[in-house]
This record gives sequence, structure tokens and C-alpha cells, in this order.
Amino acid sequence: MGSPALRPALLLPALLLLLLLLLRVPPSRGFPGSGDSPLEDDEVGYSHTRYEDTPWCSPIKVKYGDVYCRAPQGGYYKTALGTRCDIRCRKGYELHGSSQLICQSNRRWSDKVICKQKRCPTLAMPANGGFKCVDGAYFNSRCEYYCSPGYTLKGERTVTCMDNKAWSGQPASCVDVEPPRIKCPSVKERIAEPNKLTVRVSWETPEGRDTADGILTDVILKGLPPGSNFPEGDHKIQYTVYDRAENKGICKFRVKVRVRRCGKLNAPENGYMKCSSDGDNYGATCEFSCVGGYELQGSPARVCQSNLAWSGTEPTCAAMNVNVGVRTAAALLDQFYEKRRLLIVSTPTARNLLYRLQLGMLQQAQCGLDLRHITVVELVGVFPTLIGRIGAKIMPPALALQLRLLLRIPLYSFSMVLVDKHGMDKERYVSLVMPAALFNLIDTFPLRKEEMVLQAEMGQTCAT
Repeated sequence: MGSPALRPALLLPALLLLLLLLLRVPPSRGFPGSGDSPLEDDEVGYSHTRYEDTPWCSPIKVKYGDVYCRAPQGGYYKTALGTRCDIRCRKGYELHGSSQLICQSNRRWSDKVICKQKRCPTLAMPANGGFKCVDGAYFNSRCEYYCSPGYTLKGERTVTCMDNKAWSGQPASCVDVEPPRIKCPSVKERIAEPNKLTVRVSWETPEGRDTADGILTDVILKGLPPGSNFPEGDHKIQYTVYDRAENKGICKFRVKVRVRRCGKLNAPENGYMKCSSDGDNYGATCEFSCVGGYELQGSPARVCQSNLAWSGTEPTCAAMNVNVGVRTAAALLDQFYEKRRLLIVSTPTARNLLYRLQLGMLQQAQCGLDLRHITVVELVGVFPTLIGRIGAKIMPPALALQLRLLLRIPLYSFSMVLVDKHGMDKERYVSLVMPAALFNLIDTFPLRKEEMVLQAEMGQTCAT
């Protein structure tokens, strides 16, 4: 070991060396202008490392970017005073700050820069739909559009945020192209009601249903509405419904109406037939009558029954057989009740001029008499030589006298009495009457008006 006198001499150089080392160690927080401070990752980074021969700026680090530096006079170190660095951001990022930095004498770079991720405009939310994005509106984010039920996507389903801060496609929209659904009732088959050619058919008005708009009650009907009386045949019913996008839905069905029929009947020869409804459908009634001088035999009316058979028996019209052998005048008149009108011509002698002229005019108007169901009864002479005649049939004198007395016909003068189908004395004549005047009077009778309608339907008339 050395002597104590040499110890101060050895310690002094060591202390000087330690002091020099302490002066060359950088401070923990840096000195003013050094640029050494905590920075975020996105900002320019300054290295805390100091090179012994670069006392100026710290190395640059730019997150998501690249740095290209050129030292002055082609020097080796890229942080020397006056060094120029070009900053370039990577694809999808954009530079905030100067694109070129210079290492200044204050040991700081001329600006602070950061590379921020590019962002596209916020997408508009489509009506009746939406979108989902992988990374919002940032570069390279992929967004996919979707639509609510009932709507169809129009446009590109997927768009991507591109480097030019624009989306790769046009904004999509959601449109309603799906037609509404509407369900009609099933085919309806109905039988016409008795004695009718129609039947009342009802159903519930259908509703439209649309995925986008829900229940649609505003429907358009083409055809007869429910609750109508449908005639025989095949009827088309159509309902149409529109949604708010004017998409159309249609449904159709048929109403079939069938009339049950017994088969047509014919009017009897020398008779009439009048039927209700269509004449042969279920419930129809046909009534029969005969022309003047004929009597109805068989059923006066027949009904088409549910078994599609006619009730009763087939009617016929037989020539009227007047029985002149009855004992009383009342019995004789009863044979004509509701069948024939009577024109009783009475004269005291066959040589009576009025009688002869009147009989001649009536014979010439025989068609008009038959058309009006008039039977002419002649009473000629005075009892006991009185003769009664109905056509070719001769009645006994006593019966002819009873008829004169019953109707209070004068015995010794020309006269005529008009009796209607109900046995009522309608008119009396004591002189000649023209057939036209007689017919005009009869045509005013209520029962005669019904006969005229039937005769017109049958085409029965007299040639003028």
C-alpha cells in the first residue's frame, strides 16, 4: 500500500475524471430546445439516445408513416443540424403537418406531424333499412346494407371506404317491390231460391296483407258486392289491393248460381198458360185456362216441386158441353159461371126485323164474340111456342120461359141482356146495338182486361 502522503495526489485526478463524466451524461428531462419530451405514438418520436457527435435533433419516428432524411453536405448522420426529412404516410393515412421537417438550431424539428387514418363521409341511413360496418367510416372499412322485411335492396349491397376518402359505390336504398297478398273466398255454388231465379250470396270482404305495410283494408271490388242477389250463371269476382309503393295484389273467385228446373210446360190446345218466375224453375206456378166455348179438364194450376216434378195432372181444354136438360134456369146459368159471358137475345117472333138484323150483325162478328168469351142465347116466340137455343142445342119451352122470368126479359118485345161471367146483369138493350159498341163495353170489365193481356201474349186477335 502507498503512503498517506500520496493519497491526495491520487484522488484528485479521479475526481476530475468523475466530474467530466457527470457533465457528459444527459439530464433526465432534457435541456431547453432539445425536443426531448414524451409524445404519443401518433406524433413525431424523438429518441432519448444521444450520439456523442450529434448534439442537435433526435431521430424521427412517425407512426403509420415513412421518414426519408438527407444530412447536409451528404453527412452520415441523419439528425445533424440542417438535416431535411420528408414525411410520407402509408396508404389509407393522411399527413397532418408539414411534409418536410428541418432540424433547427434549437435542437427541435421545424414541425410536429402525425399520420391519421383517412375517413370517408358518414353513410346516410337508408329508409326502411340500415347498414353494418367493420370499422366505421375509416379507410378500408367495409359496410354492408340491409333492408327491413318486405323491402328489397336497390344498389350495391357492400361498399368500402377507399384511399380517396370516397365510398366504392353509390348509397343503396330500400324499396318495396313485393306485392301485397290478398286471399279471396273459395268458389261459391248456390241454388236459386224457390220461385226465383236469383239467390243472395254473402262473404267477408278480404283484406290485403303486406310485409312492409301490414294489413290493407282499402280494397277495390270488380263485380257484384257481397249480399247481392246473383242471377243464374257464372259470375267473376275480383279484388285488387295496392300498398303504399303502388305494388298491386289481385285475387279472384267465382259465384256459380244454378236454377233447378222441372222442364217447360205448354199451354193446352184452345187454352192459355200463365206462369210465375221463369215458368219452369223450382217453386214456379203455372195456371191454365181455356178459350171461350171450352172447359178446362185436369189441374188448373201446377207447381214445380223440389223433386223437379210438376204437381197435379196435365190440363186439357175440351169443347164446352152445355146441358139443356136441367130443370131450372139457375142451373143452366151455373154452367157458365166464371167461364162465359151471355148475350141473351129475346124476340116474340122470328119475323121481328130488329131480331133478324141484330142476329146478322152478331154472326159477322163471331170472332169478336169468341175472343170475349160470349155465348149467344136465343129466346124466340111466346110460351107455349117459345123456343130456346144455344148454338145447335134446343132447350125445352119451360126452361126458356124460366130464363125470361128469372132475368125479367119482356115477353112481347125485342130486347137483349148482357150477363157477365159472375152471372151479373151488366147491360140491357131494346134496340139494335153495333158489335163494336158491345165489345167496347165488355173490354172495360176488370176480368176482361186480364184476358186481353193473356190473349196478347198468345197472339190471339181478330183480323180487321
